[in-house]
Amino acid sequence: MTTVVLVDDQRLVRDGLRLILELAGVQVLGEAADGAAGVRLVLDLRPDVALMDLRMPSMDGIEATRRIVEAGSRTRVLALTTFEGEELTFRALQAGAAGYLLKDAGGARLVAAVEAAAAGERPMAPEVVARLVASYVRRPPGPIADAGRLDALSGRERDVLALVGAGRSNAEIAAELFISPATVKSHVRHILAKLDLRDRARAIVLAHECGLVADGAPR
Repeated sequence: MTTVVLVDDQRLVRDGLRLILELAGVQVLGEAADGAAGVRLVLDLRPDVALMDLRMPSMDGIEATRRIVEAGSRTRVLALTTFEGEELTFRALQAGAAGYLLKDAGGARLVAAVEAAAAGERPMAPEVVARLVASYVRRPPGPIADAGRLDALSGRERDVLALVGAGRSNAEIAAELFISPATVKSHVRHILAKLDLRDRARAIVLAHECGLVADGAPR
């Protein structure tokens, strides 16, 4: 059974999250109303996933995420917030968040994201990926990344990277390439290792820099 800790300063939000998760068979081990309490709770209870609000008094979710990661915790932090701009998203991912989900996501998407994070994936709301890609496209032109860097990848891995860059989830990639989600997960892991990328967000940027994606679609 997947275990979760809820960290959000709004009691009503925590109650709603608990109800959705427990009805889906996810065990909620505890709740915290600020980042500092959230860090203590995560390190004490060691849940599979921490659902972390980013905007909280005292210690925000970004600093709490950073402290959890720096403590060497195996808990995967899933940022859960309203979308307030690309900078907040980048900061959360840089702090070590395993994924990013919007608060207006439906219950099914919430549960799927929690299960995906617990399984080692990096779930990101499609809306967040789209905004990150749009932010990248708006940047002033710069040097194009060396496409030769992709020579280390197999043809299938290049296909997967292009779809990752286009914002597809593992399940969507599996359906499009007629392979299993487990195979997609394995390809993504190999891509990150071969290209020395820390996470999926950096893979998305690299796919764009190397010309694997155009107008939001894989080439």
